[in-house]
This record gives sequence, C-alpha cells and structure tokens, in this order.
Amino acid sequence: MALTVDIAVVGLGPGGESVATRLAEAGLSVVGIEARLVGGECPYYACVPTKMMIRAADALTEARRVADLAGSAGVRPDWAPVAKRIREEATDDWDDTVAVRRLTKAGARFLRGRARITGPGELDVSTPSGEERVTARKGIVLNPGTEPVLPPVPGLADTPHWTNREAVAVEEVPESLIVLGGGPVGCEFAQVFARFGADVTVVEAQDRLLGLDEPEAGALIAERFAAEGITVRTGAKITSASHDGERFTLEFDGADPLSAHRLLVAAGRRTDLAALGVAAVGLDDWAKGIKVDEHLRAADGVWAIGDVVGEGAFTHMSMYQAGIAVADILGEDSPGANYRAVPRVTFTDPEVGSVGLTESAAREAGISVRTGVAKIESSARGWIHKIGNEGLVKLVADADRGVLVGATSVGPTGGEVLGLLTLAVHAEVQVSALRRMIFAYPTFHRAVEDALKDL
Repeated sequence: MALTVDIAVVGLGPGGESVATRLAEAGLSVVGIEARLVGGECPYYACVPTKMMIRAADALTEARRVADLAGSAGVRPDWAPVAKRIREEATDDWDDTVAVRRLTKAGARFLRGRARITGPGELDVSTPSGEERVTARKGIVLNPGTEPVLPPVPGLADTPHWTNREAVAVEEVPESLIVLGGGPVGCEFAQVFARFGADVTVVEAQDRLLGLDEPEAGALIAERFAAEGITVRTGAKITSASHDGERFTLEFDGADPLSAHRLLVAAGRRTDLAALGVAAVGLDDWAKGIKVDEHLRAADGVWAIGDVVGEGAFTHMSMYQAGIAVADILGEDSPGANYRAVPRVTFTDPEVGSVGLTESAAREAGISVRTGVAKIESSARGWIHKIGNEGLVKLVADADRGVLVGATSVGPTGGEVLGLLTLAVHAEVQVSALRRMIFAYPTFHRAVEDALKDL
C-alpha cells in the first residue's frame, strides 16, 4: 500500500504525539508511526508508573517515621495496590487505545509499525498487515526514543534480567534484587523495592551514584541508602553474569560475587539509527544521536526531537523541542532551542533536582566559578522537619557575570524547590537581585537564601 501526507512523524512518545497532533490541527495531513505504544515510554514504563511506585514507597517510609514524631504506627507493605494502580490508572493494562483515539481525533492518521527511511521524504513501514510505503511531501519528524542498553558483560544477555519495563509490571516484590546502574532509574527502583521489603544491592561502574549530578548529591543518596539497608557497590567491574534457574550471580574483578533472585539492568539507553535508515537522508547511522540545529532540523526536510537529540532524555525536553519543531514546520517566527537551564529531577527520597551546569562542568567550560552551599537540616524548616530532613542547596555562579549557571536542590521537596532555581538560571537573574528577594519563612526553599550568603 502507499500513503502520501505532508508530514510523517516516526515515534509517538510525548513529543512525537504532540507534533503530530498540533500539525494535524493546523491543517496539515499527518501520519504518526509507532511500533510500540502511543505515548512512548513515559506513561507506560517510566515517569508516570514509577512515580506511583515512589509515592507508595514514600508513604510507607513516612508511616515508619511516626515513632520519631507522633507516637506509634504499624506498617505492613503490600505491593498489590501499587500493581493494581499502575494497571488501572496509569497504563490501562498497557493498552494505548485512548492515546490512539486522541491522535486520530485531532486529524492525524496512525500506523502501527516500524518505520525505515528509504530516501528523502520516503519511508517503508512494517505493519502487522504488511509493508506500507509512506511519502511525506514536507518532511519527516524523528522521535524514535530509546531502548535499554545491556552492558557488554559476558553471559548477561542470556539471563532473564529485567529492564525498567519488566520492573514496572511486576506483581510481586522479589526477595532480593541487584540493580545494575546507579543513575536516576537505578536509584529510584532500588529505593522503591527496598522499602517494600526486598534485599537490594546497587552496582555502579563509576565511583559514585548519580554521576551526572553534583558529587554532594550522590553522596547524600548513598548515605540514605546505607541507612535504609541498601548495599551500594561503586567502581565495580563485572566479569560475568549467570542465572541458574532461580538466582542471578554476578562475578567481579577484585570483589566478592553477588547473588539475588532478580537482576534489574538500568545502565543506559540507545537508539538504533541504522535500523531507522537515517543514512538515506545523509545522517550518520553509527552516531549515538542525531545532530540538529537550534530549530531541530537534522537535514533538509528532516527534524529530530527527544532522546535521540542528546540534550536530555526527559519528557519535558521532548515536549519543549516539539513546540520548536512545529513552529519551524509551519513557518512561524520563533526562537530556537536554548538549553541553558535544563531541569532534571531524580525522585528518590531525598529528591535530587538539578539545573544547568554542575561545578565541574562550569569549570571545564572556562567559567570563573563561585559556589555556595547550604544544608537543609541546618535550615529552620529542616530542623522542624526532623527525621528525613537530609538535603542541600548548591549554587554555581559565574563570578564575572554575577549570575547563576547551575544549581542543585536535594531534600524532601528538592524537585519543587528547583523551580525557583530554574527560573534564576533561565532568566540569568543577577545574584545581587536574588539576594534582595524575600524568602518565606519557614520553608525548604529558604535554604536558597543561605546558599546565596555562602557564595
């Protein structure tokens, strides 16, 4: 079969779905192509269901803190309500009927299948009913997302390991779990399952957790993990992985082996650009991602958004880029992408919110750096909060320009406090102006004022 449209959108994660919907509503003929679920990773396997898991785990921990604050409370973890909520409220049991209906109601066509670019404005789509040729007169928007990566550990690929997708869908908490990867995904899952009773060990190849964030943030999470009985093994070099039908075993160079009932691999993600056929439009299919200009143009008649662009694998990034790409396709005058103040949050307890440059990244960029740090537990609100009050605010300033270029907010509401700091970095508010602000008392965000004093 053959289909001719104005725009073909390959990959219907949040950004791709937004592009397809908005262009169709603007009057263009659009086809959206998705091999998996419309809506992408976020609503089915990542942002939404994992935060439901975290909300439940946090509720358990708050109940356990009653003895330190308000008397006594008995806590009995039960995963069943969590699994039920994920199926019924978040994912519709991993059914995207509502999302497909939303897309087609906006006027876009939908093809379920795997697309491959065969030339400028040309794609072949493998659908359940056969091959379909798509011609896109105005161009193609690529939003392919990413797939979990397996580290090159001998034997690992042959084991029945979990990725984030299997971990979200579990109906029972394992007795023991090894989490391979100490980034945001690994840390979030580790804490959730530990709080529901699993014996959890996190294995990280780098020398600290949350390697893209400030070292102080990773150290705080490691301390909390230790307090909650989560074992952390950093700087680990795995030599082999195996599964005997009941348990997984990891062997290490220079360290004792580890064994557990389940193994969760959260060690990065990638996109198969060769399978996508990007070489047919002059792009490098061996690259880690797709290079684009400030208007998300990757080539003549080709735009790329989301994880594959390499500016952050976040739903908010994909949606931000979607708006820029739509404006460019429609010929609207709009500013290009600005990544000065990209926020990110790891939803552990304490939450880790970061925006802009870390101290080390700022120094590597040749910036004259000044930093200021304030501990949450030393603030009035932190002292009042008592148990569970670990955290900090770290500011990274350009001393020459007198503005913040980065900030980190760790604490009970670290991601929410980050909003103030994101605005400051984005708008390049003068540090002197921030110092003249009135910070409400007693709030967690008042620690920003203390960090400003420490600059």
